[in-house]
Amino acid sequence: MGNRLTAKRIGACFREMKTTIFVVLLGALLAGAGCVGTVTGRTKAGVPFVKDWVEGRYERPVDRVFEAAKDVVKFNGTLLNESTLHSATNLTRTIEGKVNQRNVFIRIEALDPKVTGIVVQTRTSGGGTDLNLAHEIEKQVALKLVR
Repeated sequence: MGNRLTAKRIGACFREMKTTIFVVLLGALLAGAGCVGTVTGRTKAGVPFVKDWVEGRYERPVDRVFEAAKDVVKFNGTLLNESTLHSATNLTRTIEGKVNQRNVFIRIEALDPKVTGIVVQTRTSGGGTDLNLAHEIEKQVALKLVR
């Protein structure tokens, strides 16, 4: 009679099972979070496998697009870093900044002698994305190039 299931033992089993399921789900959540690559060639803590960038192409030289992007980041927030990637085969410039408490990463690359590509990536401090901000910055760069 010592192996009988009582209401007390059943309740204890359910509590243990709930705790186990919670720990497994928490572990899966933490495994999903990690480091993501930025368009500037660095890594940043964040949730992978989520689109966090927009791109555009302009018939303008790299330097002109680079200056326009720098002006947009300065106007909207703080410019933290600008650099030139020497390992790339094409001329590639990068910008890092902070806009609306979001990390902004911009890559400007010569696609051919007449066309320049720009990729704007945004991340929140918690590792999420802000695609609306990325679109807005890319639009502002385009408008700046028209003037």
